[in-house]
Amino acid sequence: MTRTVQLRRYHLKPHLVEDFLAWWPSRLVPARAAYGFTVESAYLNREAAEFTWAVSAEGDTEEFGRLERAWMASPERAEVFEGIDGWNESTVIAFVERFV
Repeated sequence: MTRTVQLRRYHLKPHLVEDFLAWWPSRLVPARAAYGFTVESAYLNREAAEFTWAVSAEGDTEEFGRLERAWMASPERAEVFEGIDGWNESTVIAFVERFV
């Protein structure tokens, strides 16, 4: 079956990097998993305060979009993001294909 991967890159505010690193694996990852997403990888460029991660889901981009809309509208997402405001300066999100 097809698996769709989305690459997400956040340029974090340097003074919030440690808070983000504590929050992300303990709160965001399990909540997204409950909605059918799998974290494929995650990397931190500490010097640039840049966090890059890949999240995937079974199916094509339309199915990924359906899951993403359900996640975005969920009370679980609202709870996970409660109190989180302005931790990043920019975000780049795109679907990617495995090359190597």
